[in-house]
Amino acid sequence: MEELPVPHNIKISNITCDSFKISWEMDSKSKDRITHYFIDLNKKENKNSNKFKHKDVPTKLVAKAVPLPMTVRGHWFLSPRTEYTVAVQTASKQVDGDYVVSEWSEIIEFCTAVALPLLFQAVIMFIFSYREHHANAMQPAVKDNSGSHGSPISGKLEGIFFSCSTEFNTGKPPQDSPYGRYRFEIAAEKLFNPNTNLYFGDFYCMYTAYHYVILVIAPVGSPGDEFCKQRLPQLNSKDNKFLTCTEEDGMLVYHHAQDVILEVIYTDPVDLSLGTVAEITGHQLMSLSTANAKKDPSCKTCNISVGR
Repeated sequence: MEELPVPHNIKISNITCDSFKISWEMDSKSKDRITHYFIDLNKKENKNSNKFKHKDVPTKLVAKAVPLPMTVRGHWFLSPRTEYTVAVQTASKQVDGDYVVSEWSEIIEFCTAVALPLLFQAVIMFIFSYREHHANAMQPAVKDNSGSHGSPISGKLEGIFFSCSTEFNTGKPPQDSPYGRYRFEIAAEKLFNPNTNLYFGDFYCMYTAYHYVILVIAPVGSPGDEFCKQRLPQLNSKDNKFLTCTEEDGMLVYHHAQDVILEVIYTDPVDLSLGTVAEITGHQLMSLSTANAKKDPSCKTCNISVGR
């Protein structure tokens, strides 16, 4: 029986804080026998672990053979701003349940977040989970109870929920979404500009390795602006660690933090004609939805009273 093809020329793409896509090339011989892929993922300090493996030793991740590139996702084993090594082998499951496997591929290194500065320049598009609108405009609604217990905005602040996270290596909105099958995209300058104020709303996690930051954007002098002035810390729109708007050569330029999941509440109605509505190209990840999600009370990063 011919040996299974060994993956080579491995490519890593679409890197986020808890996922990445992987693809590779392989010879066509015996390709039709492949039923599974074995993926060995290690933090970089364990980069030499592969040389101690044998062909018949199971790897950490086992996936059915699917068209490439395939997505590897999991906040339980991927952490933000962490360097990893990855190697792949092909496998064929036998009738007795055992696997015949190929040799290991070469080892590839990548990082789930920034070997770049914290603030990452991108063409930011705010992303809205498109559900209901009225008179061709999205209307503010009362924020749910997700996030920190006792938050001054939960159940009180009216606004429209947006996400402005982008993919680490492309600067584009993620293909997958936990917010719904349809999204509304609008240029950042339509919502965040010198005529708006920026406020810090919340910082929390949901028993995960990554954290969420909620910011509030309010037009200057609006009811939402007055609400936030009395309850939230105001951020310098040009200089903060989460989301900035500066002017360069007469144009507004935006930067956002890449090692957190950034969510924004805009406090005024938004005209649908200012953006576009389209179906997402990836998967709807409802398990990652933050709707009414509760904060992990034991986290030492986002709870100042824990472990101090």
